[in-house]
Amino acid sequence: MLADVRRSMAITARLNRLTFDDMDEIRLLFSELIGKTVDERFLLIPPFYAAGGNEITVGKNVFINQNCTFYDLGGLNIADDVMIGPNVSLMTASHPLNPSQRRTATIGKPIVIEKGVWIAAGATIIGGVAVGENSVVAAGSVVTRDVPPNTLVGGNPARVIRSIEDG
Repeated sequence: MLADVRRSMAITARLNRLTFDDMDEIRLLFSELIGKTVDERFLLIPPFYAAGGNEITVGKNVFINQNCTFYDLGGLNIADDVMIGPNVSLMTASHPLNPSQRRTATIGKPIVIEKGVWIAAGATIIGGVAVGENSVVAAGSVVTRDVPPNTLVGGNPARVIRSIEDG
């Protein structure tokens, strides 16, 4: 795990020196971070932080705004057409509640972000959660449970606010 963190920190340090005008280089470095080539419509505005990077998969036409943190050690799958606002944290790992075990174990649970999702500014999504297709996570929300498709969720903990209809 420490080797992954060191590698990730080295890559993101280079990425975070770039500007919006360096989008081709940002795509190259992000592809290096995750070990897979991202498409030409992938957009990321630095700064960006990741714990490992090699547990992230990203679909096509994904947008990641500035100052996001992806703690991906439990696995992070981001589908096509996802928009992620600034200051979003995707946290796939945790520690046991028992104080004597907190420093000796890491618990990883994947996060799945389905197609067409918008995660608004400052939201946090916890490991073990799936965010359903076309859903919206309201700004500042803390998502601790699965989000059904085509819904708006918000709050802490996030709750369904209403259904989203296309059109």
